[in-house]
Amino acid sequence: MTPMTLLEGIRDGLITEMNGDDRVLVFGEDVGRNGGVFRTTDGLQEMFGEKRCFDTPLSECGIIGAAIGMAVYGLRPVPEIQFQDFIFPAFDQIVSEAAKMRYRSGGEFTVPMVIRTPYGGGIRGGHYHSQSGEVHFTHTPGLKVVVPSTPADAKGLLISSIRDDDPVMFLEPKKIYRTLKGEVPEGEHAVPLGVGRIAREGTDCTVVAWGAMIEICEKAAEELQKSGKSIEIVDPRTLVPLDEKIILDSVKKTGRLVTVYEAPRTSGFGGEIAAIVAEKAIEYLEGPIVRVAGFDTPFPYALEGIYMPDVRRVVRGIEKTFTW
Repeated sequence: MTPMTLLEGIRDGLITEMNGDDRVLVFGEDVGRNGGVFRTTDGLQEMFGEKRCFDTPLSECGIIGAAIGMAVYGLRPVPEIQFQDFIFPAFDQIVSEAAKMRYRSGGEFTVPMVIRTPYGGGIRGGHYHSQSGEVHFTHTPGLKVVVPSTPADAKGLLISSIRDDDPVMFLEPKKIYRTLKGEVPEGEHAVPLGVGRIAREGTDCTVVAWGAMIEICEKAAEELQKSGKSIEIVDPRTLVPLDEKIILDSVKKTGRLVTVYEAPRTSGFGGEIAAIVAEKAIEYLEGPIVRVAGFDTPFPYALEGIYMPDVRRVVRGIEKTFTW
């Protein structure tokens, strides 16, 4: 085990797979010589050469289109989109081509590629560098959507994503790139997709969150513990495929549910989780389902601290479940 930041866990996962499989290659805007805007790929070009880690033109559509072609013909590309906010010029390639290739070809072709992209707020990036657009991809059949929240999971989930035969959206919470540290297994470490984890055990209320929101929810749980409330935190790890069982089992135990996410509240993925619980476990509920999320506005620059869920808002959301 080695102490690493979340960013270092991602880099270690890339190095592990590039060492073990020469079909894996990394490319995108500034990922080669400069090591990426966040320096996530720093050193990879020196280690593996310019043919396996290289810079591209500033064309998201071109980056993803080229990656699809590479994947169809046997490589395992890991393209990086510099910020998730910049991904929309490539949206047609992702949704209409990568996600549908297996289906349109009757299973003859697959697209084993991982699209890495930093997402979410926390760096005062404003509305062009802070969006949380996971639902654009969870709503697209054929894509898998992964969001790590610990350094060990960042490595393990990335390794599993690269080995997967279908396209994966790997959303990296930039807010905790360097602020979150943890022990990471050395060498081989694969965390299976579709298997969630209990980030904190509790008995009185289930909180489902992902990415940078896990840390916020843990602080809220500590605050509520002072008043005798025991909060369980579920981290799905992958939004698609979703580990419904771990969520339902937790809600059946606690009788309450709060979903916490950075994206705008309306149509956020937390609403999907609420619908699943309402359909499959409503008889276990002892209070209303509550969503704590961003607001239905463009992501602000000056008011980032108000827009993003914080400990106070999460605590207040959990307390609402006890007022029924």
